[in-house]
Formats: sequence, C-alpha cells, structure tokens
Amino acid sequence: MADMPPKEMTEEEKLAAEWEASAGSDAIIDGASDGGNATRVLSQNEIDSLLGFGDAGDGGQENSGIMALINSALVNYERLPMLEVVFDRLVRMMSTSLRNFTSDNVEVSLDQITSVRFGDYLNSIPLPAMLCVFKAEEWDNSGLMTVDSAMIYSIVDVLLGGRRGTAQMRIEGRPYTTIERNLVERLVRVVLADMSGAFDPLSPVTFRFDRLETNPRFATIARPANAAVLAKLRIDMEDRGGRIEVLLPYATLEPIRELLLQMFMGEKFGRDSIWETHLGNELLLTEMKMRAVLDEVTLPLSEIMNWRPGSRLMLNVRADDLISVRAGDVTLFQGRMGRLNDHVAVKVEEITLQKRQEDDGL
Repeated sequence: MADMPPKEMTEEEKLAAEWEASAGSDAIIDGASDGGNATRVLSQNEIDSLLGFGDAGDGGQENSGIMALINSALVNYERLPMLEVVFDRLVRMMSTSLRNFTSDNVEVSLDQITSVRFGDYLNSIPLPAMLCVFKAEEWDNSGLMTVDSAMIYSIVDVLLGGRRGTAQMRIEGRPYTTIERNLVERLVRVVLADMSGAFDPLSPVTFRFDRLETNPRFATIARPANAAVLAKLRIDMEDRGGRIEVLLPYATLEPIRELLLQMFMGEKFGRDSIWETHLGNELLLTEMKMRAVLDEVTLPLSEIMNWRPGSRLMLNVRADDLISVRAGDVTLFQGRMGRLNDHVAVKVEEITLQKRQEDDGL
C-alpha cells in the first residue's frame, strides 16, 4: 500500500503534545532517582511557607500555620488597658526616685508591654543577669524582675563613684560579688516601692523583696506554659544605663482583673453616680398603671365558654376584706375598698412590696 501523507496537527494538538512530553520527562527523572516511583521534593521555602515560618511573619503580618496555633493561647495585654496607665505612672515615679538614689541624671522610659509565656521568657533572658523574685502580699502571688548586666555594672559604677564619660567595665565569666548583689538589691527595693505606689490608686498592694537569683531555673514562679505580662523599662544615666524587665503572670493579676479592664481611672462599669441619679429622677416621673384585684377564681374553660350576658361570677370576698393593688404581676399594696365622693377608692392598709424587700434582706 502506498503511504498516506501525514495529517497536519492543529494548535491544540501541538500544545497537548508539548505538555505530554514535558510531563513524561519529569516522571522519568523522578522515577530514576527514586527507583521508579515518581515523587515531588519540596524546597525549603515551600516547607517554611507551609509551616508558617516564612518571611511574612518578619514583615509584621499575622503568622499562620503552626506559629498561629502556638500563639493563639496568648492573651493580649490590650485587654487590660489600665496596665499601661499603671506602668506610665511607674515610669514617672522611678525617674524621681532613681535620681535621688543615684544622685545622677536618670531618664526612665517604657519600651513596650507584651504578653509572653513564662517558659519562653526564661529561655530568652540574656545571661549574665540578676533575677529578683518578689511577692505581691495582698494578691498572694509572685512576680519577677530582671536586671541585665549592663544595668548591674552601671548602677555599681554610679553608686561607687565612677567617673562620667567612661564606659563601665564588664568582667564576664565570674559570679557577681556580694557588694554587687547588695547594690542591685537596693535598686530593686526602690523599684518595688515605686511599683506599689503605681498600683495604689487602682488597688493597694505591697511588693515585698524575696530573693535574688542568677540562674533562671531557680526563679521559676509559674508553669512554663502560663501567660504573663512583660514590661520592658529602659534606664539611661547619661552615657551609662541598661534595662529592667518586670514580669507579672496573669494569675498574679487575677484579683484585680476587673479593675484592669477599665478604660480610665475610676470607671465603675455602669455604677456611675451621675447616671444613677439621673435614672432615679426619671423613674420617679414614670407613669405606672395599677389594678385593684378583688379576688381570683380558677374555673374550667368549659364553664367560661357557657357564659352569657347576665351570667354571675361569685367572689369569695366580703365588703371589709383586703384587696390587692398590683402593677403587672407585682403586688404593691393591700387595702380596703370604699367610696370617696362620687368615686370608688381604695384605702392602703399594708405596703406589701416594702415588706417583701425587708424579708429578702434588700
């Protein structure tokens, strides 16, 4: 037979053939590397994107994947707006007290207030540092204050008469001496006294110094997974300074949680005296309908359906019996029915509502 001339391919057929050829070559390459089983290897960028560790989290966007699940249990400090007011007050008080303590020009600033897990914070503390455990006596719980090495050497240098304009000497690789520990303890006591004063307008509390630790594992005051509020304070003394971090677990703040939820100092959650007075005055002007009930009788529906004009309903009361004066379903008074001029009147004999409130202890 004679050979048939080849049929020309359309554009769709050419495109399909190219896709089939490329897919076949990929399958051959992957199959050769894995013993004939076609697989797809994920790159590191694809893995990071899948797990939520990509660059999106560094750019300020919301985390996704595993990081979103990990951070979902944290409580945002903005739910306790009064904390920011308290720490602003602490900054102002510390600026004055540290100037008197060091006889130097001291500037205190609040860097940030964040929510962290207690275990993550312990692992992130840069060592060497001193950790102060203190007690909140009225709240029956503990807190943690961290003084970094730069602040330790700065306060030692200032209190022992170091010259200005020279950087403080840092001797790493040795434990802190007794003098250094005592000086830091004095600094911590000053800060704790200011913290007590900062919380006083909200709720009186006494922060009592407990102990100083240099190993974070010995300063464990809560479970690693517990959430806590972390306030970072920056202290500058001309060319010297450092950081002090105050960590308060949410369990410690629980006794004053409702007070910390206030948007401003003195908020009473609907108990505003001005509004209560206005509402009370308006209630006194409210019109109210009252009914004088002679008696109540329970009858079957079949008997009521047989009522006709002229039917009589017999009440079990006499002319001198007490009747009830009601507003809705609430009995206000009890009295006796009579006549005043041309009107039927009720003479109040007993205030039932007031008696009920006294029985309930209201």
